[in-house]
Amino acid sequence: MSNSSSISHFLLLALADTRQLQLLHFCLLLGISLAALLGNGLIISAVACGQHLHTPMFFFLLNLALTDLGSICTTVPKAMHNSLWDISTISYKGCAAQLFFFLFFITTEFYLLTIMCYDRYVSICKPLHYGTLLGSRACAHMAAAAWASAFLNALMHTANIFSLPLCHGNALGQFFCEVPQILKLSCKKSHLREFGFLVFSIFLAFGCFVFIIFSYVQIFRVVLRIPSEQGQHKAFSTCLPHLAVASLFISTAVFAYLKPPSMSSPSLDLALSVLYSVVPPALNPLIYSLRNQELKAAVWTLMTGCFQKH
Repeated sequence: MSNSSSISHFLLLALADTRQLQLLHFCLLLGISLAALLGNGLIISAVACGQHLHTPMFFFLLNLALTDLGSICTTVPKAMHNSLWDISTISYKGCAAQLFFFLFFITTEFYLLTIMCYDRYVSICKPLHYGTLLGSRACAHMAAAAWASAFLNALMHTANIFSLPLCHGNALGQFFCEVPQILKLSCKKSHLREFGFLVFSIFLAFGCFVFIIFSYVQIFRVVLRIPSEQGQHKAFSTCLPHLAVASLFISTAVFAYLKPPSMSSPSLDLALSVLYSVVPPALNPLIYSLRNQELKAAVWTLMTGCFQKH
């Protein structure tokens, strides 16, 4: 039996057993990281520099890009470092910091996806009230509420998780520090408080999910009444990417946290974690930029302007 005060580090799950596969995983993670950094960086720069993109939809997209950068920079660099140098350790404080920032960015992303759904709902279902319901002050307040509530949620979970006594060693079955994996190491009798926090967080997440579903039902009802095919195509082109991103993110994250222990296995846990922590930051810029002509034009203008200066 051990406790948290006697543990100086945790052992992370190795992505591969052989040196060749470790280097291959390093290259893959490097490619994904560079794609995420480039794509999200371009979106942030284009929205910040393009005056015509200073609208609620692009303001929330800029915030989403910031969370994507934060989440991938929290988990992937350590996994790359471990693969390159053939190690699997992370310090106790490093694990706590990684868990906090991962929960902070991933929760903020979830809240932002919900707010972006509200933005789409108002613009399509209540266009005459768009300026009133989504003014600049209202958008700033909603974004600030998303970041602040995510910060409190991450702080609450991290402080509680790392106050639990650990009875089952220090080996985590994941390539980064994650709540379910640390809970597996804690003493069974101490789970009740964290279980309460998880139920509260899941209740909030379920409320957001119901809101997203309800909003899209209303959106699609209105869109299908649009007489012109061009109008329907434009509405669907802005809504379907958001729905695809939200569905992938929510379904994999919820399943990862709520699946029964009997279904848990290192390969399944690893696949799920990659789907909700690594794939969305790399895919979000591609999905949004390809489906939005204004953003595509702004990114192109930004890139050609940089090349012309050089």
